[in-house]
Amino acid sequence: MESYDVIANQPVVIDNGSGMIKAGFAGDQIPKYCFPNYVGRPKHVRVMAGALEGDIFIGPKAEEHRGLLSIRYPMEHGIVKDWNDMERIWQYVYSKDQLQTFSEEHPVLLTEAPLNPRKNRERAAEVFFETFNVPALFISMQAVLSLYATGRTTGVVLDSGDGVTHAVPIYEGFAMPHSIMRIDIAGRDVSRFLRLYLRKEGYDFHTSSEFEIVKTIKERACYLSINPQKDETLETEKAQYYLPDGSTIEVCVEAALLEVRCC
Repeated sequence: MESYDVIANQPVVIDNGSGMIKAGFAGDQIPKYCFPNYVGRPKHVRVMAGALEGDIFIGPKAEEHRGLLSIRYPMEHGIVKDWNDMERIWQYVYSKDQLQTFSEEHPVLLTEAPLNPRKNRERAAEVFFETFNVPALFISMQAVLSLYATGRTTGVVLDSGDGVTHAVPIYEGFAMPHSIMRIDIAGRDVSRFLRLYLRKEGYDFHTSSEFEIVKTIKERACYLSINPQKDETLETEKAQYYLPDGSTIEVCVEAALLEVRCC
């Protein structure tokens, strides 16, 4: 296949978030696949039938067996910390379980958080060109692409994901680096904060797989109060969450206060 023909192929888009990774093809309305951006390894090899030393689980299989796995995120606050695991996840994106395509045949659009270190971008380019042999690569800021998705090229994007929160002013399709506000506090930190409340109530979540349970509790039972003063006058809402072992956690959410009861 001629190099021009390869570059003209439909590009692969990989939205590489700290907590979730989305992948698909340019031009599609929604991503084809979306799964947690982590790698799972068996805690106890003999417990899992067919698991061998060094086996790893990615995507739906990692979610399904997370109770038996040690979960590790290769990205922290938008920056890749473990390039070996990150490369494994990207390899999985191209596999028969996901996009079912060869990396050599499609250009790639890869997203990144604002103000990421240059060496992080250079290492990503090295992996895609030297390991995956992609014909072309473009790394773009997530905020700019989010604004494009609304049909605009000028505006301010406020984005809070799993690892990074940032406000990005954009003019005519170009981000204004000197005006970007970025803080490395986001969804994962909220989950850690909730885990502290659970711990104060005597219910500890020690392992990485149990931390994923805390994340699920946060997503199902917690909310952001738009008007705390008004919410203080309302009755406390209670939400029950059933743990995998059959026990129940009763979460009482109040304005500026999260009360957790374990039943």
